[in-house]
Amino acid sequence: MSGSNEMVAAYDRDAEASGWYGPEGVFGLTYTYIEPGQSMLDIGIGTGLSSVLFRKAGLIVHGMDNSQQMLDACRNKGFTALQMHDLTMKPYPYDSGCMDLVVCTGGFNFFKDLSPAFDEAGRILRKGGLFGFVIATRAENQANEITIRADQAKTDYPVTLYLHHPQEIDHLIDRYKFRIMRSLSFTMNLDQKKTKTLHAKAILVDK
Repeated sequence: MSGSNEMVAAYDRDAEASGWYGPEGVFGLTYTYIEPGQSMLDIGIGTGLSSVLFRKAGLIVHGMDNSQQMLDACRNKGFTALQMHDLTMKPYPYDSGCMDLVVCTGGFNFFKDLSPAFDEAGRILRKGGLFGFVIATRAENQANEITIRADQAKTDYPVTLYLHHPQEIDHLIDRYKFRIMRSLSFTMNLDQKKTKTLHAKAILVDK
């Protein structure tokens, strides 16, 4: 197995071992409202963990990521409609009103400012389309970012995660004219031993 494939396999194993429920949370919130043949965009598709469930449900999956390694991993899993793009930069390389569903199940943990992604999700979605995402939440007196050690993150360098206050999310939902439909709170584990945790929330909104 190549070094790239080993990294991807380790990423998927670590997500399972640590109990990462973001993909299942968003899929569960969304399942009632989706139909086979609909189009969806996965912002920060990574290794495709979030999109596998939607593909099994019959959706046509498009994926975007800023890592060629991750996109290669998706191709190895059979995903083909992929774009490499900086997720923080507008515009995204998709036409207005072209998607029935947009999801982001892990990428927002690395976004300090979520407004570009909300703006682009609103533009890309058709009227009545759905936007499902996960955020790591913070309390009023809690810092808005934390640093994960390289050994915990399984990377060569420390990783910064951004936490977002629920009022910030409510403001973005209102600002970009979404309507909240359903949400689910759960625990995000930062290591396989589950000794370090964050509060997280999966949220589904419509346009």
